[in-house]
Amino acid sequence: MITNNTRTNNKLLVYFTAIIVMFLCWEFLALLLRNPALPRPVPALIAFVHVFPQGLGKHFLVSTYRVLVSLLLGLALAVPLGLYIGREPKLDQWLSPQLYLIYPIPKIALLPVIFAIFKIGDLSKIILIVLIIFFQILVTTRDAARKIPANTIFSVLSLGAAPREIYRHVIIPGCLPEIFTAVRISLGTAISVLFFAESFATFEGLGYFIFETWSRVNYPEMFAGIIAISLQGFILFLLVDFVQRLICPWLYT
Repeated sequence: MITNNTRTNNKLLVYFTAIIVMFLCWEFLALLLRNPALPRPVPALIAFVHVFPQGLGKHFLVSTYRVLVSLLLGLALAVPLGLYIGREPKLDQWLSPQLYLIYPIPKIALLPVIFAIFKIGDLSKIILIVLIIFFQILVTTRDAARKIPANTIFSVLSLGAAPREIYRHVIIPGCLPEIFTAVRISLGTAISVLFFAESFATFEGLGYFIFETWSRVNYPEMFAGIIAISLQGFILFLLVDFVQRLICPWLYT
């Protein structure tokens, strides 16, 4: 019988093995290229340990705050709307063409406009990320709500359930796995977009730190910033997995 402790140990072993393989590949590539722009892992890790308490940690926290707030806002706006559109065919028929027209537009092109209106602080970066991930979450949630079998809803209605109870006990639980998939995709998008937004017209964040160290040709510290971004994504993905286990325990039985 496989216990929870065994599963945890196996997962830790997988993570540890993945990290070792990644660093071995990095070491091999650095030795192969012999270019100062790609330092070896050990100098980069030493730089990470050295600069994290001296400023990199602050940039890490600022970027993480921006990503989390953007993700929560995107979810709060997109999930309820996606659930409702997915269960209202007439509304979906009217809104879908507009979604298909707006969704492909590269929202990153609006960055100068957003900076001009909302200045260069946290708000402008959060708005940009929300604009991008909103549509990713909305379309995924709408499609998930569409897939709920009509027979399941009719059977619950026959028991006297109100529309609100249908959403609570049928539609939302049925859509949660795909919503969490959308969260993972949007999380990667949010980190990438934020890195770009922080690369100019700002003095805080991991994007700023990486480009500032690059301008000083300090490649070990630049890769310390890249390690910080990787660590940020890893922690946030683990957080999403943890929340999904709490909210969707039936997926892990």
